[in-house]
Amino acid sequence: MFKKILVVEDFDVINSGIKIALDELKIKEVDFISYCDEAFLKIKNAFLKGEPYQLIISDLSFENDGTPQQLKSGEELIEKIRQEFPNLKIIVFSVEDKSYRIQYLYKNLKIQGYVWKNRNGLKELKKAINLAYTSKEFYISPDLKSVIHPKKAIEITDSDILLIEYLSKGLLQEAISKKLKEKGISPSSISAIEKRLKFLKEHFNANNPAHLVAITKDFGLI
Repeated sequence: MFKKILVVEDFDVINSGIKIALDELKIKEVDFISYCDEAFLKIKNAFLKGEPYQLIISDLSFENDGTPQQLKSGEELIEKIRQEFPNLKIIVFSVEDKSYRIQYLYKNLKIQGYVWKNRNGLKELKKAINLAYTSKEFYISPDLKSVIHPKKAIEITDSDILLIEYLSKGLLQEAISKKLKEKGISPSSISAIEKRLKFLKEHFNANNPAHLVAITKDFGLI
């Protein structure tokens, strides 16, 4: 079992539950940090001392209490970790259930597990930790499995990415339709583009096309 774990979470009540779960797994050394910047420094210092963490458990959202932070979210922390410590094992423990965010963490940032904070969250967290220690298999809470299941997940296609890229360049729907037809992409009618844009905005919870572009850029899709 893992001997040294860092938990990045800013709510004491959640930390208390996690501590109980880790005690039950007989984890010898557990540190708790409330800020992403501080967490990354702790990870780096532990590595430099030759006493690296074996697993990071991190939330995605952190309350802004006015303390200046360069890394403002768990996702930014994970991106930073992957840049310098690509093999460090990471489990996300979050209330977030947006499919595109989970897919990005799973496919792009190669996390080892995604546990949903619900009534069974702590039980599932222990399962995720055990799986991360014993195998290379990805763990995801049962209620969220459809997010990454290849037959059930809502796929963002190459044509969707192209559509958003054209939006980011300021093209109107009529011009986008023409571009898609030139590339032999179907459907490419203005009505089909309107329908797909409506779906994408709902999927990404975007208020308008500009907001959609901003969200997809944040997640590295364009």
